[in-house]
Amino acid sequence: MKYLVFIALGGASGAVSRYLLADWVHRFWAGAFPLGTLVVNMLGSFVIGILYVLIVERHLVHADWRGVLMVGFLGAFTTFSTFSLETIALFEAGHAVQAAGYMVGSAIVCVAMAGLAMQLTRTLV
Repeated sequence: MKYLVFIALGGASGAVSRYLLADWVHRFWAGAFPLGTLVVNMLGSFVIGILYVLIVERHLVHADWRGVLMVGFLGAFTTFSTFSLETIALFEAGHAVQAAGYMVGSAIVCVAMAGLAMQLTRTLV
């Protein structure tokens, strides 16, 4: 039961962090493109690559942190449901090119960020 509480605390922290970072990005970017969500997803993808190597592959961080950090914090921090809704909103607002760019950028860049982080962490640790 205690483990679930820690996952929940990680999730709450991730959700608040997502809101704060996306809000901060939106203060500097007022365009229709949802850059805040993309930045959050890119960062979350990068961090999950680091954590995967440190926790799962190298066992440098106790396995219990996987649930807290990867499931709880990053599960709430990254925003696929928000991404989906923002993509539909872009299409409905007549921004089909931006919506397509957002989908491709999110899928390709976020997967690349996770892979890059894994390679960098394997090299450095």
